[in-house]
Order: sequence, then C-alpha cells, then structure tokens
Amino acid sequence: MRQLDVMVAIAQSGSTTEAGRNLALSQSAVSAALAELESQLGTRVFDRVGKRVVLNDCGRLLLPRALALLDQVREIETLFADGAAALRVSASTTIGNYLMPAVLGAYQRQWPLAQIQLEVRNTQDVIQNVANYEADIGFIEGACHHDELEIHPWLIDLLVVVAAPDHALAQRPPSRGELAAARWILREPGSGTRETVEALLLPHLQRFGSTMHLGNSEAIKHAVAEQLGVSCLPLRVVQDFLDSGRLVRVDAALPPLNRTLYRIHAKRKVFSPPLQRFIDHCGNWPQAAP
Repeated sequence: MRQLDVMVAIAQSGSTTEAGRNLALSQSAVSAALAELESQLGTRVFDRVGKRVVLNDCGRLLLPRALALLDQVREIETLFADGAAALRVSASTTIGNYLMPAVLGAYQRQWPLAQIQLEVRNTQDVIQNVANYEADIGFIEGACHHDELEIHPWLIDLLVVVAAPDHALAQRPPSRGELAAARWILREPGSGTRETVEALLLPHLQRFGSTMHLGNSEAIKHAVAEQLGVSCLPLRVVQDFLDSGRLVRVDAALPPLNRTLYRIHAKRKVFSPPLQRFIDHCGNWPQAAP
C-alpha cells in the first residue's frame, strides 16, 4: 500500500521530491519505495526525463487500479469509525422472540451501518454456539456451567401462572394440591424456560399431575387460551393475552417467580469496539415491570 501511495503521489506531482514533501517522506525513501514497486512488478512504471518522472504505458495502466485500491483501503480504515459491524448473536427462544427484536431495533437506529445476524435456539444450543465461536455473544434463560464460557447476569424476568378465564383454577385461588394436579403445558426438555419453571414450582407443588410439551412459548400460550391446561410463562410472553382477556393470572399463593436472564461469551473472546458497543447497549436495557 505504501509503494502504491508513493507511485500515485509521484504521478500526481511529477517529481519524487514533491511527492516526498506531500507524504512527509525523504526523497531517498520515495525513490526506494518506487524502486521496490518496480522490482516486484518486473517493469518500470515511470520514464525518467531529466529531473522529472513521467508515467509510461505500464504506469498509465496501473494508475487507475492503484487509485481504486487506495480508495478501498481508506474506506476500510474509516469503516468502524462509522459504527459498522458484522455481529453474530445467539439467543434462547424467549429472549430471541420477545426481547431481541426491540434490542436490535434500538441498536440499529443508533448504528445504522451495523449488520447483526440473530440465531434463535434453545438454551443448550446457544451455549454450544458460543463455546464453538459460532456466535460472538449469547443470551440464555437457563443455567450455564460450561468451562470455556463466562456468564454475566443481564435482566430479571418475571414468570406468572396463567389459565384461560373459564378454567376451573381461574375461578378462585386454588390450593397447591389443586395446582399440582392440573394439566400443565410446558416447554421441551433443554429449554431454559422449562428448567426455570421446574426449579421455581416443584419445591412448592412437589409434582405436575400431567404434562403436555410444546416447542415454543407462543404455542403454549395459545394452547392455554384454548383451555388445554395451565402454564407458567414469562410475563413478557403473555402480557398481550392478559391485556386482551384471553388469559388470566392464577392466584397461586406462591412466592414471586423471578429468574435471571444471562449474557454469555467465550472466555478467550476478543471484544472488538462494535461488539463492546453492543454489550454496553444491552447492559442499559430496562428491566421488566412486575
């Protein structure tokens, strides 16, 4: 790049002395760079005419390509100063479907040149993606004990027990025995939400009477609205159905069902400026309202 820069400066000024002045280089450094360029190309690009240097036919062929290449280099040098990024984010299902769209939208309004690829998987898959460097950063709902990853608390998430308005458990506060005996609609094994629900409820209910497994929270809330059973879901997921009256919160006389959402990254991950900006942006995201 330096040799091409020197070649262009000589072509534009017609003098190695003037080119050196423009590039803040000595005349000997300019002459050495030009000599090395011509040696690598295997041909001269200037004709020496007294104290002047003039582009020859090879030089005229090279000049527009050199100018284009140097323009591309300058574009690369300023690329990240404008907030450009190419980040890979992996998020577990609830986070990816209900939180990340707003997070990414706010980030891209601030940094419109950023390119972010979001992959939505269950918690265990997100952990593997990040550990394998297939994602720059991950967001999960469940526990992570991978030796190669760092885990950081991100947001507090509130879960609620919900039922259809006409469900028997919605008519009056149920006992814990009645709640345990109900048909529960749960996420699949390996889901962070499933692990959290079991950790929060089973110490109080001891068991689930019967269960139905569905692959995502959106399907579960629709199934609950159709009176197929009850469930425990993040408030973020069911707020729209609660507002419209399709679901109601069950007065289960349980302690607050809170969980922590986590941000994870590989321990040896190098944080680029764009990645650090994204992490800072996520760190300022508001907590859920109770």
